[in-house]
Amino acid sequence: MSDFEVQAPTPFDPFADANADDSGAGTKDYVHIRIQQRNGRKSLTTVQGLKKDFSYNKILKDLKKEFCCNGTVVQDPELGQVIQLQGDQRKNVSTFLVQAGIVKKESIKIHGF
Repeated sequence: MSDFEVQAPTPFDPFADANADDSGAGTKDYVHIRIQQRNGRKSLTTVQGLKKDFSYNKILKDLKKEFCCNGTVVQDPELGQVIQLQGDQRKNVSTFLVQAGIVKKESIKIHGF
């Protein structure tokens, strides 16, 4: 009996290597452009993840003038400031942000439908 040693099973984390190596994906900040369905055919486009040093109100003013729609800046406790626009403006907003030089095309994620 003394020849055998009892080893208790240790917890194995299959993602330990991925969590230890955080230099790759996941650290890049993205600008998320989403669409939310309201009632009927009405929809709402939200833009979140812009840098804090930008003036959200000036960007919103240019977006509203460019796309002939209404919008607002909403303060969210988890997400920070979020720009909301009326209608499906996902592609319009993404091209506007790239052409204005606010973000690069690689850092934009378009969600919805």
